Amino acid sequence: MDIRKDDKELCSIFKGLKEFLMRYNIIILVLMGLMSCKPNQYKKSVKFAANPVVAHRGAWKTQNLPQNSIASLKHAIALGCAGSEFDVRMTADSVLIVNHDPHYNDLLIEQAHFSELSKKKLSNGETLPTLREYLMAGMQNNPTTGLVCEIKPSGIEGGDQILAEKVVALIKELKAEKYISYYISFSYDILKRIIETEPKAKTQYLGGSMSPEAIEEAGITGMDYAMPVFRKNPQWIAEAKKKNLILNVWTVNNSKDMDWFLGYRFDYITTDEPELLLKRFRR
Repeated sequence: MDIRKDDKELCSIFKGLKEFLMRYNIIILVLMGLMSCKPNQYKKSVKFAANPVVAHRGAWKTQNLPQNSIASLKHAIALGCAGSEFDVRMTADSVLIVNHDPHYNDLLIEQAHFSELSKKKLSNGETLPTLREYLMAGMQNNPTTGLVCEIKPSGIEGGDQILAEKVVALIKELKAEKYISYYISFSYDILKRIIETEPKAKTQYLGGSMSPEAIEEAGITGMDYAMPVFRKNPQWIAEAKKKNLILNVWTVNNSKDMDWFLGYRFDYITTDEPELLLKRFRR
């Protein structure tokens, strides 16, 4: 037996195995590096745009898009609006959907199942969006536009609290909190429940009946009132600023009104004409 020959062959085998393992490890390291470099569209930081423009039900008007559609949301993001507002309701089978009116396709949303409601497409071919789908779309490739979540009051006893809890729970589940600019509602009970459930959340009351002092005492962070309310009570603007309350106004669609609220340096101005408001702001 030639021991030297056997040793050389064995050494050659080990050397080949070592080279193979080294190459294999290099491949793994390269693959791991590529995976770590893969962009994650949901983990990018969000810094809301430095303008007061909130697209009312998305930016829909100039593009002839359906209101509250994912397409109108994406256009608001493309424009660089500070916010894009949308409306949330709940179906009879507890599906959270995005729609303004209490009825959809002649069906009362709170009394209809989502399977019935979703049969009728939006005018651009989209399916009636669920809140889950809408939030996920708003988290994609969106570094600047906050999602302004309006929760519509329920017509069912105790429904306001349930609706508020379900909306906040879904947002937490999707880890979408950083994308939510603030919650708004005409229902004080909805805002109260949100504050109890998520104390750090920003909230604005839509009803127009509460003074800045009452808003502050309720723990609500802002006033989002219709234009005539602020025109009738201009002193509330200064009072709100002193209390560091967020000032928002709806729905401002002509240049003259836009300039009036821009002059008072409102934090947000909700509009159906975001392109026009952006031009007025950037003058």
